[in-house]
Amino acid sequence: MSGQPETTEAPFAELAASLRGTLTLPQDATYDAARAVYNGMVDRRPAAIARVADTADIVACVNFARENGVELAVRGGGHQASGLSVADDALVIDLGAMRSTTIDPAAHTVRVDGGAVWADVDHATVAFGMATPSGFIASTGVGGLALGGGIGYLTRRFGLTVDNLLSADVVLADGTLVTADEHRHPDLFWALRGGGGNFGVVTSFTFRTHDIGEHGVIIGGPVLYDLADTPAVMRWYRELLPALPEELSGWIGLLTIPPAPPFPEELWGRKSCGIIWCYTGDHAAADAVLAPVRDYGSPLVVGLHAMPFTALQQAFDPLFPAGMQWYWRADFVREISDAAIDIHAKYGAALPTGHSTMHLYPIDGAAARVPADATAFAYRQGGWAGVIVGVDPDPANAALITGWTKSYYDELHPTTAGGAYVNFMMDEGTDRIRASYLQNYDRLAGIKAKYDPANLFRHNQNIAPAPVS
Repeated sequence: MSGQPETTEAPFAELAASLRGTLTLPQDATYDAARAVYNGMVDRRPAAIARVADTADIVACVNFARENGVELAVRGGGHQASGLSVADDALVIDLGAMRSTTIDPAAHTVRVDGGAVWADVDHATVAFGMATPSGFIASTGVGGLALGGGIGYLTRRFGLTVDNLLSADVVLADGTLVTADEHRHPDLFWALRGGGGNFGVVTSFTFRTHDIGEHGVIIGGPVLYDLADTPAVMRWYRELLPALPEELSGWIGLLTIPPAPPFPEELWGRKSCGIIWCYTGDHAAADAVLAPVRDYGSPLVVGLHAMPFTALQQAFDPLFPAGMQWYWRADFVREISDAAIDIHAKYGAALPTGHSTMHLYPIDGAAARVPADATAFAYRQGGWAGVIVGVDPDPANAALITGWTKSYYDELHPTTAGGAYVNFMMDEGTDRIRASYLQNYDRLAGIKAKYDPANLFRHNQNIAPAPVS
């Protein structure tokens, strides 16, 4: 990398001496492992990676980057497809060693360090029969998912993750540490709830928790249909889902049945249209609530059964280990139109690899009752967050999965709402970011100008500071 030896000598040695954590430089044996992110397609070479141990380390890194004119990137779980948490020639703040959780069962709250993943939170909360709305993969970082919105199995019943955020401790661009909530820095608190990592480094989150299922045991799992049934299943699903009790949620996808138990061996590798259901209500009412989704059509697999919520959250983690090749495209969807269904059927039949898939995640119920300007997350009209992902472990297939994803997206995009869930976006430019925040973008830009006028925190789905009038 051009100029790298000069930029990593004296100033970084001083930073390393000030940290309780570790600082990894390009010449270190652990450098390649330290710079790796979840998406194996991302290959960026930072100037240094600081695996911070505490908030004081974060303050030191932020001050160092600002004072030395070094670009700064912030990594939590490192899970996001874009890989924007690492950047060439930047100092990366890696929060991965900060993963503690503290639950208050009586208050129904959980405090979570900024480097935690959702498996850490679920472990702490589900033991008490509670959960905080999160996503669908337990290895996802708390910080990235929460700051982008947080769509998951509990969204219909309890809202987005940001709707359950009570406070956040944040290191700002000037190196100060503040707490943001409804009363302290309320403008910052508003922006953090969907505005991504634009406003500072969140060192800890405090979330509201909710009682779910029977002491944390829910009823859920997949119902899989033959791929040829996709049009009928999608039409049935789009009408049924909004009418279901909010205790029941399900996302629909196009997928290849994994070649592993518990799926029947004769179905391994078969392309399918599937819905993954999660019921968090009273088990005594489960049979009646689940009957419509259990009995529809001629499913290949009905895998609904009682399990700890942690089991459903972790079900897909073994199928998608870190380091695979990923290419994502995404859009919000207000309705699943007949035209869109035809496109889904076409590209589902052409799934290029066993890991490639398309998912539609519902955003209705409690999430849709929150006003669009109550948080930075603007898409509150109901509908779904759609994502198309080309995935494969082999770098030789990168062009194959990327081409399928782009073609699928290009054909589907005219049927969608226009913007996308920022947690599902690649590096797609300002226009896409603006479209994803709708009327909230200008307010976000103004708050960015107040808290980060020099745009120190720009390696993200970046909202540029509003010009000073």
